[in-house]
Amino acid sequence: MAETSKIKQDEINSILWAACDTFRGVIDPSEYKNYILVMLFLKYISEIWKEHYEQYQKQYGDDKDRILRRLERERFVIPEGASFFDLYEQRNADNIGELINIALEKIEEHPTNKAKLDGVFRNIDFNSEANLGKTKDRNRRLKNLIEDFANPKLDLRPSRVGEDIIGNAYIYLIERFASGAGKKAGEFFTPGQISKLVAKLAQPQPGDRICDPACGSGSLLVEVAEEVGSNNYSLFGQEVNGGTWALARMNMFLHGKDAARIEWCDTLNSPALVELDKLMKFNVVVANPPFSLEKWGAEDAEKDTYNRFRRGVPPRTKGDYAFISHMVEIALPKEGRVVVIAPHGVLFRGSSEGRIRQKLIEENLLDAVIGLPPNLFPSTSIPVAMLVFDRSREEGGANENRRDVIFIDASNEYQAGKNQNALLDEQVEKIVQVYRERKDVPKYARVAPLEEIKENDFNLNIPRYVDTFEEEEEIDIVAVQQEIEQLEAELADVRSKMSKYLKELGV
Repeated sequence: MAETSKIKQDEINSILWAACDTFRGVIDPSEYKNYILVMLFLKYISEIWKEHYEQYQKQYGDDKDRILRRLERERFVIPEGASFFDLYEQRNADNIGELINIALEKIEEHPTNKAKLDGVFRNIDFNSEANLGKTKDRNRRLKNLIEDFANPKLDLRPSRVGEDIIGNAYIYLIERFASGAGKKAGEFFTPGQISKLVAKLAQPQPGDRICDPACGSGSLLVEVAEEVGSNNYSLFGQEVNGGTWALARMNMFLHGKDAARIEWCDTLNSPALVELDKLMKFNVVVANPPFSLEKWGAEDAEKDTYNRFRRGVPPRTKGDYAFISHMVEIALPKEGRVVVIAPHGVLFRGSSEGRIRQKLIEENLLDAVIGLPPNLFPSTSIPVAMLVFDRSREEGGANENRRDVIFIDASNEYQAGKNQNALLDEQVEKIVQVYRERKDVPKYARVAPLEEIKENDFNLNIPRYVDTFEEEEEIDIVAVQQEIEQLEAELADVRSKMSKYLKELGV
């Protein structure tokens, strides 16, 4: 009889991570993550399809056509011959890589699936000699991979595994790949606690339209959606990397967020979230964009169709304020909330960035500046900052009378790790509470009026506003001198005794 007990999160995580041994040392993690994650996706939807088929079989007997008609009303369809189990039966085939590609294409192209999965598998090739080796080696690796996922302990039927567990396992793998592969893989993932902090600062509400214009694999969007507390929201994202875009689409699917609209595009140069030739507007905009992106498109920014850079064009070699400008522009006027993760340089760098920063502050859009600890991200060890913009501070908005900015220095409160530091739940909650209460906290937070920021030439460097200096304890010079003299006297006595003992020993 098949196992029916619920599988635990740590158990499935462990099994999945062990499955990665097929590729370790052979392929770079930034490459093999795609094969592992796609196989997890295929195994899970195949398990759902199989279990539902068996349920309808009990109802309709051997009437296969009737069963299939009923199944086609489900969220998705697995075409005949395209399931994980079909591939398992063919795992010894000489062209197994090609067979996997064909199965994925069938799933993607089925009319029921097309809106949700169109193009998701186009960036991965299970028959690639460049990535998986020559035919003999490739076949062996793919056979091992399929057999790893056929592990009886990896029973992913819905009766054993909830959507949340599969979604969490998917994010677990993405996080492990990001941590293991450093900068290249880290660019597509925002660590869980950072995502949680962004979500709580963004304060999404039921009915909100939520957007991440640099969504990576979608983990931040998922976290913000979960913060709503209901399913009454709509999700939007944009991602420039095709492989990462595919991961985001699968991530949404596995978390039951099929309706999310995730576009494959260059947000800064060719934004795809457009309505009637205008940028779509959102209640909540969040992002962890690539830090100080070079060659981001400054040469075309002055003639931007959407006038996003009217406050100024950021420097060619640093795209931080290009993303910030875009995010502020797509937030709903007099209402939208923006939370962005950025390097500390955006707080104080001058020239065109300084002018853009000044205009954002003068427009009364900046609500908070939060300094985070170092080494929180797999992609960089530097400390980073979060900027919160609130368009309800504009004239006519609910917070138009708020004329200050809260600065929070959370850089010294974290859990140290061997390779990467982390924020604990209580540290996240402290930041959120202090932000919402908007009160001074000695050596941690300060609410600064706009006049003071203006006096500082619109420099947002946190130490200018939050004094974390610890006074050194006064030193009693006389007492220290007396202690030194006492120690010297004791040392002379010891030397005298040692000399005496040595003479007695005839040394």
